[in-house]
Amino acid sequence: MEFITQPWAWYVAGPIISVVMFLLFFFGERFGVSSNLETLCSIGGAGKFVDYFKIDWKENIWNLIFVAGSIAGGFIASYWLSPTDVVALNPQTIQDLADIGIVNAGSSYLPDEIFSIETMLTFKGFFILLIAGIMVGFGARWAGGCTSGHAIVGLSNLEIPSLISVIGFFIGGLIMTWYILPLIF
Repeated sequence: MEFITQPWAWYVAGPIISVVMFLLFFFGERFGVSSNLETLCSIGGAGKFVDYFKIDWKENIWNLIFVAGSIAGGFIASYWLSPTDVVALNPQTIQDLADIGIVNAGSSYLPDEIFSIETMLTFKGFFILLIAGIMVGFGARWAGGCTSGHAIVGLSNLEIPSLISVIGFFIGGLIMTWYILPLIF
């Protein structure tokens, strides 16, 4: 069986996202990855320690289905729909990354200088992951949702707080890319 290995065109993927957003809106649900974490934390008993997690997780069972689908979809895409791990990057981007110590940029989705087990087990690598995780978790909670929730659902619903959040995400990404990442490496 031959699988399609190229990304879907915007005119196919965009309408599919719109239909999914419409269905979620129609059934009174909101999409966002951070809500899945809330459900998992509630199942794990976090409500005993933090009132925020005192929710009836059974009402959010669809979140668990989403998580299972994300894991299965990632597995399928990685093993059967990706012909190669090579990422087509602009030569200038490859050079800029090489200048800060990331060699072989574009040869895989996740550069070893950041995501290898050996790097994660160093003090610096562990510290970077710890601080990044805290910042992402705090940011998602403070913004009232994660990037996917605000950018896909919030903007689809024309919510001003989501527009402000998405602008903040982009500014934060630019600051990280141009100022903080070069300092780390």
